Amino acid sequence: MDDAIYVGNAGVDGATNGGWLLGHFMPPGEVRHSTDVEIKWGVHPPGETRARWATGERRTALLVLVSGRFRVELPDRTVVLGAPGDYVVWGPGVDHSWYAERESVVLTVRWPSVPGYRVEPPVIR
Repeated sequence: MDDAIYVGNAGVDGATNGGWLLGHFMPPGEVRHSTDVEIKWGVHPPGETRARWATGERRTALLVLVSGRFRVELPDRTVVLGAPGDYVVWGPGVDHSWYAERESVVLTVRWPSVPGYRVEPPVIR
């Protein structure tokens, strides 16, 4: 039964895997391995931005602000997450980018978990 349970800390575990806690990229056979969903605990210093826009997206995404101030850039609008609990959801086909206006913690859920979407690490502006 122990292999069906994992107990950890999002800040500690996420720091070793780009923030990601669950998804197809976790070791097969581990309870955190999933092709259904990906979950990330993103800790972003002020001025950090996505290295390039995500295009050709095939997943649905939910971003929930835990703390800070975080800007999500979408094709026709900008969404600012400014209060804990603020969130944005977009579906497949929506290009996006982001920028941490202040130090921010963001919980991201994406589904399904699709291999091949890794991009360059974020940059600080």
